[in-house]
Amino acid sequence: MFTAAASMSALGLGLGLLLGTAARRFHVEIPPIVDEISECLPGTNCGQCGFAGCTSAAEAIADGSAPVTLCPPGGRDVALQLAEITGTDADLSGDTEEATPLVAFIFEDHCTGCTKCFKRCPTDAIIGAAKQIHTVVSDACIGCDACVEVCPTEAIVLREKTKTLRNWYWDRPDSAGTPVLLGGAQ
Repeated sequence: MFTAAASMSALGLGLGLLLGTAARRFHVEIPPIVDEISECLPGTNCGQCGFAGCTSAAEAIADGSAPVTLCPPGGRDVALQLAEITGTDADLSGDTEEATPLVAFIFEDHCTGCTKCFKRCPTDAIIGAAKQIHTVVSDACIGCDACVEVCPTEAIVLREKTKTLRNWYWDRPDSAGTPVLLGGAQ
C-alpha cells in the first residue's frame, strides 16, 4: 500500500514538473493589443463577423486584416472604441448601407417550450423553461440568428430593434443636404 502511494505521488510530481516545464518553454506570447481589443468586443462568440470567435476577430483586427466595424452586435460604440485602440479611422458613414440591429421575437402562441432556442442562445437572452412559453430579453439579444435556426415550430423571427434613447443617433446631412445615417440603430 505504501509503495503504491509513493509511486503515484512520484508519478504525479514528475508529470507535473514536465507539464510546467513544457508550459513555460512553449508559451506563445499574445500581443497586448489583442487583449485590449478582446476586452472591447462583446465576447459572445456569435460568429456574425465571419470569425470563429471574438478572440480570432481581435487577432484579425490587430494585424489589420479585418476592419474595426466588423462586430454587428457591438455596433457603433464598439467600432469607435476599436478605432481608438488601433489608431485607425472607423468609417461609419461609407457608401455601404449599415445593417439594422435585429433582435429575436418569439410568437408565444406557436412556442412549444422545447428549450432548443434557450440552449443555443450565446447571451442567455431567452427566458423560459421546459414545456413553458419562452420570451426574449431584447436588451440582451444580439440578433445572431442561432435561435431562429433551431426552432422546430418557426415561432422565432428577427425584428428590427426598437429605437430608444440609448441606441438612437441623429442623421448627419451630407454635402447635398440629404441625411446620412451615422450608424445608430433604427
